[in-house]
Amino acid sequence: MVPAGSVAAAQPERVQFASTDGPAGAPVRLSGWWFKASTAAAADAPPAPAVLLLHGCGGMLNRKGEPTVRIREYAALLNQQGWHALAVDSLTPRGETELCTQRIGTRKVTQVQRRQDTLAALQWLATQPGVDAGRLALLGWSNGGSAVLAASNLDHPEVAKSTARPRIAVAFYPGCEAEARRGYRPVADTVLLVGLADDWTPAAPCQALAGPRGSHTVRVEAYEGAYHGFDGLAPLTHRKDVPNGVNPGQGVHVGGQPAARAQSRQTLLRALQDAFAR
Repeated sequence: MVPAGSVAAAQPERVQFASTDGPAGAPVRLSGWWFKASTAAAADAPPAPAVLLLHGCGGMLNRKGEPTVRIREYAALLNQQGWHALAVDSLTPRGETELCTQRIGTRKVTQVQRRQDTLAALQWLATQPGVDAGRLALLGWSNGGSAVLAASNLDHPEVAKSTARPRIAVAFYPGCEAEARRGYRPVADTVLLVGLADDWTPAAPCQALAGPRGSHTVRVEAYEGAYHGFDGLAPLTHRKDVPNGVNPGQGVHVGGQPAARAQSRQTLLRALQDAFAR
């Protein structure tokens, strides 16, 4: 595998499509960053798989209004495989820049809205020229990882009705409690990548989802000594401004862990390769 940062992501194209603020909500115009795979650009190239990227509570844009390093890194990794990538911004269209410092239950953008955004983005992907609508995938981090679970759970009526379905769903350190309480019935095989030291979104509720579920399987990979954000390069820090987590009011720890970063990316690529080969 080529090390992160050695391959530049394709220059993204700004795209827009409609979502809603819930099953009966008002229309919302979402922005997406569309990273087309260069290997699929030729006129005679077969349709290629596409992966939908779902940002965490910090949003998908940096201070310059551009996709974050994490989004660009993963888009480059996916493009290198010959796969398209679409990153969707659920916050800016709703007047928010981040959710991390907002208490769960009072957040201005909910998982209902993120689920609607995800389903709308999958529908958009399925109609794009050069995209194989039968080989779509979900990939999210933290709050976006929770959105992966919410948008792939057949117990939500709108998920069951959706005609654009992922072949695989992958989530880095998601919050698993909500879908575990509801009863997670995945629309596709699911891979959860979690840190055993994570004190923001703990590993245990995700580990409880592991195993066969209906006609699909939930696989959980847990990394020793890994905290929230283990797939990044930032040093471990204590975020006292986050009111949620295992110890509410005491903050959470966030930072990269080299071994977990490398292993999780290998697991991600293998899982996608296996799913797209079927």
